[in-house]
Amino acid sequence: MAEDVTELLTGGVVIAVAAGFLFYTAQTAGIGGGPSGSYPLTASFRSIEGVQIGTDVRLAGVKIGAVSDLELNAETFRADATFAIRDGVDLPIDTAVIVASEGLLGGNYIELLPGGMLDNLQAGDEIEDTQSSISLMNLLLKFVSGGDSE
Repeated sequence: MAEDVTELLTGGVVIAVAAGFLFYTAQTAGIGGGPSGSYPLTASFRSIEGVQIGTDVRLAGVKIGAVSDLELNAETFRADATFAIRDGVDLPIDTAVIVASEGLLGGNYIELLPGGMLDNLQAGDEIEDTQSSISLMNLLLKFVSGGDSE
């Protein structure tokens, strides 16, 4: 009888730890949509290589959101991205967005570069000034070939 109670308690602890681990993983990975209290912005890129759903959106190096959706636009053959930006971060309408790299071995992230206009972007607006990701392989090939690849 005491053995059954011990096994039952041990099983309960294992299930509680597993549930806590799953909750922590979901929170860390950003599963369940964008951050709570956020608004969407969109942008269209020629190439968004290295970016996926959940990739950080940063302003001045501080995470202010995450990529919430990526789709290929069949009409323009461009990558359409949707970002969930934290409420309270008001961005001017002339904000630029680039796909930046954390370094040679680091991943990519979305960087926002605010402009100087007085009017702000609203939920659902599109950021039109975009710069796509730069392929490290293409840069190395250009360097090795002397830059005369055209």
